[in-house]
Amino acid sequence: MTGETILSPDYWKNLQITSQDVEFLHNYLFETETPLTTRELVTVLIHERNRVERLALQQRRQAGGKVYFPKESFQAGDGVVFPFLNWKHGKVVNVRPGNNPELGEFDVLTVEMEDGAERLFAGRLAVHALNDKPVPEEEGEFDPDAILRSYGALLEKKLEAALKENEEIVRIAGRWFPRALLVDVNVGHLNLAEAVLDMAGGEPLPTLALLKDVSLPEGVNPKLAEFSLNLALQEDGRFDEVGPAGEVLWCLYRLEPQEVREVPLHLRYSPIEYDRSVLSDEMIALEKQLDDELSDVETDEDVERREVTIALIYPHLRAGTLPLSKRVRSLFPTAYESPRVRFTLVDGKTGQKMPGWVVREHKYVYGLQAWYKAHGLMPGSLVNIRKGEKPGEVVIEAKTHRSTKDWLRTVIVGADGGVVFAMLKQPISAEFNDRMAYAIPSFEAVDQLWKQEARRPFEQLVMNLAREISKLTPQGHVHAQELYAAVNIVRRVPPAPLFALLASRPEIAHVGDLHFRIIE
Repeated sequence: MTGETILSPDYWKNLQITSQDVEFLHNYLFETETPLTTRELVTVLIHERNRVERLALQQRRQAGGKVYFPKESFQAGDGVVFPFLNWKHGKVVNVRPGNNPELGEFDVLTVEMEDGAERLFAGRLAVHALNDKPVPEEEGEFDPDAILRSYGALLEKKLEAALKENEEIVRIAGRWFPRALLVDVNVGHLNLAEAVLDMAGGEPLPTLALLKDVSLPEGVNPKLAEFSLNLALQEDGRFDEVGPAGEVLWCLYRLEPQEVREVPLHLRYSPIEYDRSVLSDEMIALEKQLDDELSDVETDEDVERREVTIALIYPHLRAGTLPLSKRVRSLFPTAYESPRVRFTLVDGKTGQKMPGWVVREHKYVYGLQAWYKAHGLMPGSLVNIRKGEKPGEVVIEAKTHRSTKDWLRTVIVGADGGVVFAMLKQPISAEFNDRMAYAIPSFEAVDQLWKQEARRPFEQLVMNLAREISKLTPQGHVHAQELYAAVNIVRRVPPAPLFALLASRPEIAHVGDLHFRIIE
C-alpha cells in the first residue's frame, strides 16, 4: 500500500489543546505516577494524537463497505473496500461460479470500482495469500523528533496554558502531576524543613536532603513524596526554589543576599521616554555591542556561544553584578519558573569557586563584589565569561597583569558637588575598553552623586557630562560610548535613550563615527 501523510505540518502548527487532551494527559500522569515536564507531556500528546487520527482514518476508510478478503462471501450490491489497493472502494455488480479445478469452489466477483472501471475478484476462495495478511495500517510518515524540533516550543506554550487552567493538575519546578495523588504535607513538616535549611546557613539543599528529616508516611512512592514536598514548599513564602532547570534546590528566602531579593540601588532604572526611530544603524550596532541588560535589541539567539567578553559599567562594578543581556544570557543557568537561580562562579585563573545568583526578572547576575575588588577592576575593565566544564558552573576571568600606571580619565567630585573629569595617572592591573574606562578614586564620593543626579533633568545631565568629557580632547568631541559609560557613573541609563537624545537635540552635532560636539 502506498501510504499518505495524514498529519501535515499545518496540523501541528494549528493544533488546539482540547479538554480531551488535558483529560488524557491527566489520566496518563495518574497511571504512571511520575511527574513530567511540559516537553515530555507534549511528546506523549504527539504520539496520542497520531494514534487517534490514524485510527479515525482507518475507520473512515472501512466505513465504505466490507473489507475485501478472498475467503469471504459476497453478493451483488455489496459495497467493498480494498485495503491492499490503497483503500479504493467498489460495488459488487455480479457474482458467478468460478471454474478452475485446481482451486476448488470459488466465486468470480465483478466489481464496479469508484472510478467507473469494472474489475474481477475472487470470493469464497479458501486458499489465497491475502487471506492471511492483516488489514494494513496507515503508513503515513510520522517523525515525532522532527515535529518537536519544528513545533515543540509552540506546542509547549499552548499545552502549558491549558494545563494552568486545570485545577486537578499542579506544577512545581517545571513538572506536572495530579493533585489527587499528592501526599499531605502539614505545617510540622514545613517547620522541620525550615530548621534543616536554617542549619545549612543559606546553602541551598535538594529535596531529597530535606526528606531525610521531614518524616512523610512510609511506603509512599519516593517520587510522589518528593513532588508533594516540593509543592508544599513552593506554596509557603518562607522557602525559595533556586535550582537551575532540571534541578530542584531549596533555600530560605530570608537567608538570600539582600541584593538578590531587591534590585541594588545602582541597577535601578527610572524609564525615560524616547523616540527609537531616530537611532541610526551605527547606534543600534553599538547598542548590541554594549551588552546592557536593559536594552531591548534583537540578537542572533540561536548561536550557541561558549564565551563572551564584556566591558563593565560602574553600576555593575559597584553592585558586584554582571548584566544578563541577550548575548550573555545563554552562558548562565536558567530555570522553568524560579525567579532566582543559585549557581557557582569559578575564577578562570585560580579555580576559586564563589556562590552566584541569576536574578532572572531583573536580568542581572550577583556575587562578584569581592572578586572585582580583589582584581582592582574599574569601569571599562574587560571580563570574560564562559561556560564551565560542569553543569551549574560559569567561569569568569579578568585579563589581569602586573600593576602599572598610565593616564586615565579620572572622576572627581568637586567642592560644589559636581562631577569633574581629569586626565591623571592611575594604577592599572587589568585590560580595559579605552572608550569606557574611568578611574574612580572614591566610590563613596561618587555614590553621593546618585541622589543628586536622580533629580536633575536627563537632558541637562547629559549636556553637563558631554561638556566635561569634551574638555579632555583637543577636538572637543565626545564619543557616544564614552558618554554612555560616563552617564552610568552617576545614573543608571541604558544606551537607547542616551543615543536618541544625541540624535535629536539641535545643540548636539554629529561629526562622524558616533563622535559628537556641543554647539554653544
